[in-house]
Amino acid sequence: MDFFLAAEAARAHSLIPAYAAITGKGLLANREPVYHYLPRRMQKEDAMAQAPLASKGNYLHIYDFRVQKGYEQQFIKLFEEFDYSDGNPMHKSRAQVKDGVLCRDTEDPQRFFLIAEWSDIEEHARIRGILANEIKPEFIKYIEGGKFVPKYVEVVSSTPDEILNKAAAG
Repeated sequence: MDFFLAAEAARAHSLIPAYAAITGKGLLANREPVYHYLPRRMQKEDAMAQAPLASKGNYLHIYDFRVQKGYEQQFIKLFEEFDYSDGNPMHKSRAQVKDGVLCRDTEDPQRFFLIAEWSDIEEHARIRGILANEIKPEFIKYIEGGKFVPKYVEVVSSTPDEILNKAAAG
């Protein structure tokens, strides 16, 4: 139950609006309003997220790149086709802790980020080399400059489980 476009659907599912992602600019311009709802049990004033984005001691790869103007939707389509296929070696590695997410800048529709959590950045770099030199996914052709190289960052702090569990207990 992530997104509902109508208040009726929210009432039918006993949800209340958490926030409205409505802007007059960027990606949501000239679109129908999009509302994000959270279940009532998660609507505590002092509630916090129940899972950290990543775990201390692991690494994130952060790809920051631009897609050629006018090819943004084609890029997303080809990226998803490859990413969700059996031919993606990233998903076969035990070093991948959390699957990546493709994000799009809200102010620059040509700018994208790909972020995922790994326990071993050397393993990620090895597999990235296979992608770049052997597999060569089709979506790469839409990346400006053809450069698809991540920045690696170490997770040096994340909320401990005992704090998350305490917050969940209320």
